[in-house]
Amino acid sequence: MLLTLFKTLLLIVLLLISVAYFTLAERKILGVIQRRRGPNVIGVFGLLQPLSDGLKLLLKETIIPSSANKIIFLAAPVLTFFISLISWGVISFNKFSIIGDINLGVLYLLSVSSIGVYGIILSGWSSNSKYAFLGALRSTAQMVSYEISLGFIIITILICCNSFNITEIIYYQKDVYFGIPFLPLAIIFFISGLAETNRHPFDLPEAESELVSGYNVEYSAMGFALFSLGEYSNMLLMSSLSIIFFWGGWISPLFYFNLEFLTFSLKLCFFVFLYVLIRAILPRYRYDQLMFLGWKIFLPCSIGYLLLTSSIFYSFDI
Repeated sequence: MLLTLFKTLLLIVLLLISVAYFTLAERKILGVIQRRRGPNVIGVFGLLQPLSDGLKLLLKETIIPSSANKIIFLAAPVLTFFISLISWGVISFNKFSIIGDINLGVLYLLSVSSIGVYGIILSGWSSNSKYAFLGALRSTAQMVSYEISLGFIIITILICCNSFNITEIIYYQKDVYFGIPFLPLAIIFFISGLAETNRHPFDLPEAESELVSGYNVEYSAMGFALFSLGEYSNMLLMSSLSIIFFWGGWISPLFYFNLEFLTFSLKLCFFVFLYVLIRAILPRYRYDQLMFLGWKIFLPCSIGYLLLTSSIFYSFDI
């Protein structure tokens, strides 16, 4: 019991630190791409900038709109952040670094991710602002649409592994990563992860030119900080799931290279870099293009791959 509590607290602390320096890395990489300086004032090379930003938001006054439903308004960011945290309970960083190595780990992840939309829709509704409400509706429709494709892709991987256990899925890739035979699915999964986390170029819920800031437009101080932490935590989670389902998790292609946690971390840093790079180079989609991509391209492709894989396994009695 004490060991599980210690591992949970350690995971939360490491996750918060990772999210904080994810924001710094994003600003630094964007600065390099745009040929300007990123944060470089607070601390050596700006390394204390995330701590300064967190302290600033912590000390700011929480402003609640007079027309808002105050209880739901305050509870929505807490719910979003809490759901983003509990998803990490079944993520395997190496053979021993996992809080709950349960046999239904994938089902647990799908269940938790499906209720993540409630925090966003409640925040938009409770703000009693048309901009926040439209942003919440956009985000809800977007997340639900792309969750379907993600679900079919994950089912395809589960058919190959015949297990819901995340550690066993990683062990199944010790000879070949699933990303090699299922490269189109890996690409669709990654792009769907961008849409699922409301990330550029699918950041329609936060379109500044239309909705000011989307569902979190009325939030300030720690409410805004919790939404930001939840969003960046979900980006790290989707990157981790891409690594686990398609790129071998902590298994290294070099059999003599046994630093499992370092292997997982390097793969995660690569996907984080891709998230930032895509934000820098791609324009924002229109909303009809976003829905067209999800329902008429990704969904048929994911269902087709599922039928093809299950037919091969059934025909050859694998």
